[in-house]
Amino acid sequence: MPFFRKRDYATAKVRKREIPDGLWLKCPACNEIIFTQALQENAKVCPKCEFHFQMNREERLRLLIDEDTFEEWDGDLVSVDTLKFTGVASYVSKLEQNRKKTGQKDAITCGRGQLDGQPVALGIMDFTFLGASMGAVVGEKVTALIERGTEQGLPVIMCCASGGARMYEGLYSLMQMAKTSAALARHAAAGLPYIALLTHPTMAGVMASFATLGDVIIAEPGALIGFAGPRVIKETTQQDLPPGFQRADFLLEHGLIDQVIPRKQLKSQLAQLLAYMRPPSAAVAGE
Repeated sequence: MPFFRKRDYATAKVRKREIPDGLWLKCPACNEIIFTQALQENAKVCPKCEFHFQMNREERLRLLIDEDTFEEWDGDLVSVDTLKFTGVASYVSKLEQNRKKTGQKDAITCGRGQLDGQPVALGIMDFTFLGASMGAVVGEKVTALIERGTEQGLPVIMCCASGGARMYEGLYSLMQMAKTSAALARHAAAGLPYIALLTHPTMAGVMASFATLGDVIIAEPGALIGFAGPRVIKETTQQDLPPGFQRADFLLEHGLIDQVIPRKQLKSQLAQLLAYMRPPSAAVAGE
């Protein structure tokens, strides 16, 4: 009888450790494995390569607005299927899925708050809701935000992120480009500042309207910004595109945007810009 018996590892039962989902993330730029909580504490910026992950509206609000100062405007507006869109999936079902997924009614949140003690009218587009596409509700909320900012003498900041106009609404979505641009023209005529913050990605109809009409246009590092996508442009022109084409640094070098600001510096830089751009009457009233 043998004193030792060789264990059959092929049939040995191994206790599997349960690791909660979402505990770790892989950086798409440097492939570093990042602890999710550490990423949140670093404003969703990779601690190794400074890659900027996308932010949802709640995260963006916490980043920019002083605690307990935000008052939402027009939060009850919801999109409807005016054109009775019937594609692979109905527009109504898409809206319901995205409302359930995000807990929000549409792709933008607008309101008034304090940024480092300075009152601002703020809009935040959320790419997790239907790619932050611009339909009638998004356009109406942007327009109303700007008009209220004009009435109340507030600077407007728009945090842009979008795949473009919402195809489910056809021409109604394209009409929002002119409507939002007209509101910004009236805001400028009143001598009030408008700052556009372009995050990844900001494309198509949004980019061709209010996203690039700012007195100051800021982008986050690495953000994709353009009208048509790089693949479409390459196939149309039959030409190789230069390195970094349509990325924030490339556009800064070519004069389309004014600044590229890392996310952790955004609030302080915006506060400095607002203090500089305030109309003289607002500066006197605040003293």
